[in-house]
Amino acid sequence: MSKPHMQTKTINKPLFIESGIRADVVFGVNVKIVQPVNLYGCTIGDNSFIGPFVEIQKNVTIGKSTKVQSHAFICELVTIGDNCFVGHGVMFVNDLFSDGAPAGGDQSKWKATQIGNHVSIGSNATILPVNICDRTVIGAGAVVTKDISEPGVYAGNPAIMIRPL
Repeated sequence: MSKPHMQTKTINKPLFIESGIRADVVFGVNVKIVQPVNLYGCTIGDNSFIGPFVEIQKNVTIGKSTKVQSHAFICELVTIGDNCFVGHGVMFVNDLFSDGAPAGGDQSKWKATQIGNHVSIGSNATILPVNICDRTVIGAGAVVTKDISEPGVYAGNPAIMIRPL
């Protein structure tokens, strides 16, 4: 009796990509970073703090004395002003799926986001490509879909002004 044919199993090895700080990051003075992080092609202002498990992509500018808490994702084309707070798990979006699918590498379809000074963004907020004026508070879990031009407290999905500041 012959032996059944045994299949040889190929063991594939994944490509491991380390998170970390790449050489193309510009740091101000007295910046504090809690690793692991993934930072590349960005600028971090003086006296800022970056928590663990944060990704900040290229063409992002973080202002002076700004605090970015853990698990935040700041995609390309985002500018955050001075003295801001970005809570845990805040997600920035630069692709509005204008063609019904991700733009992928077509950066011409990506949109920019501008965050003013003294802006606080609560945990788990989602910020679409918008402009947010100075001295604004975005509540936890809010989804900001439109420009905010009047200082105030905003919350909800979509975010609306709860009260002026």
